[in-house]
Amino acid sequence: MVDEKGKNMKCLTFFLMLPETVKNRSKKSSKKGNSSSSSSSSKLPPVCYEIITLKTKKKKKMAADIFPRKKPANTNTTAVQQYHQQNLNNNNTIPAPNWQGLYPTIRERYIYCDEIDLAADTVLATLYAAKKYIVPHLARACVNFLETSLSAKNACVLLSQSCLFEEPDLTQRCWEVIDAQAELALKSEGFCDIDFQTLESILRRETLNAKEIVVFEAALNWAEVECQRQELTATIENKRKVLGKALYLIRIPTMALDDFANGAAQSGILTLNETNDIFLWYTAAKKPELQFVSKPRKGLVPQRCHRFQSCAYRSNQWRYRGRCDSIQFAVDKRVFIAGFGLYGSSCGSAEYSAKIELKRQGVILGQNLSKYFSDGSSNTFPVWFEYPVQIEPDTFYTASVILDGNELSYFGQEGMTEVQCGKVTVQFQCSSDSTNGTGVQGGQIPELIFYA
Repeated sequence: MVDEKGKNMKCLTFFLMLPETVKNRSKKSSKKGNSSSSSSSSKLPPVCYEIITLKTKKKKKMAADIFPRKKPANTNTTAVQQYHQQNLNNNNTIPAPNWQGLYPTIRERYIYCDEIDLAADTVLATLYAAKKYIVPHLARACVNFLETSLSAKNACVLLSQSCLFEEPDLTQRCWEVIDAQAELALKSEGFCDIDFQTLESILRRETLNAKEIVVFEAALNWAEVECQRQELTATIENKRKVLGKALYLIRIPTMALDDFANGAAQSGILTLNETNDIFLWYTAAKKPELQFVSKPRKGLVPQRCHRFQSCAYRSNQWRYRGRCDSIQFAVDKRVFIAGFGLYGSSCGSAEYSAKIELKRQGVILGQNLSKYFSDGSSNTFPVWFEYPVQIEPDTFYTASVILDGNELSYFGQEGMTEVQCGKVTVQFQCSSDSTNGTGVQGGQIPELIFYA
């Protein structure tokens, strides 16, 4: 639009991306007075548009003058020419509805901006618009943005959206995060925002790495929020109502008996008959039939990256004295570090206390203090983090351990700077945090335990 003085031009570059309901509201509100227009606009949902203000001095400029059509360097000219030639051969004078897909830049599809600036709070709305109006390169940019920002906190919500937008690659990435960091994902606020179909798919998941009591509690949290969405009082009866048959996807009989007795059995969500039958299923020789799935989930199989080709003992035994053994590593694919494999005593069975830590650029991402028992062999013994830690590709992380024990231990030799573990390549380099002699060639932290 151009004002009377010809000084300002305002262009709604993405007005076409607005849903039809919003457009219709805009048209109706324009016919009313200024007061009604301002009040109705405040009720409209947030939309994806951009206003560009251009100053001109004397004459009004058309959009073609402001944004001259240029031939981009990466345009697939041959494909476009072949497409139009095919139309001519088929006597088609009007291009097909998906002709925009042949043009790599937005400007060539007569939308006035080819710069993509995405943000977390608008990317889903932008993806919706890109899908609806066939802007594949913008859609791909949105999916890439979502993949790079994917974490346990938003994985469940993005899983729901990726299925809605039919983005199988993003769906697969979401499942990778949910499986490996299941307990974090289920405890996140975003889990309560998913739809019922996504809830069912998660509860059915065979590879969730989570205790079943955590799955049970997450389902009850979802049910409480769902009652609010349906404007129901969050009573036990209504929670069970909104869960419906999804309740029986929770594998309650696979819980530890303590978890069931102190948690699920006293939650009130189960009927008296269900509670009694599950108790009998735990203890009786003749087990009753249950509606609940009674087979434990398989979870994920952890992979181990062993960085030493041999180990030594006796002649050069390893001492600790409260010092830190540390090593840096990087991977070429996203993985989830679950823990470390550590050596044990070289003088017979012994118990060790281990403080393990994982850092990136000095920031602690995960740590745990636990004890483990070694049997005197040269085997490695796993020590786990409370939750697996997400590791991004092509970035170095620092793995550290402080061991405490009365017995001297094995240590690794002939260390490798690069190790291939299945489809994941791991690189190692020395760490300045190491104060007890561990490096690439030898020392402690012989194994990284991870999910991929």
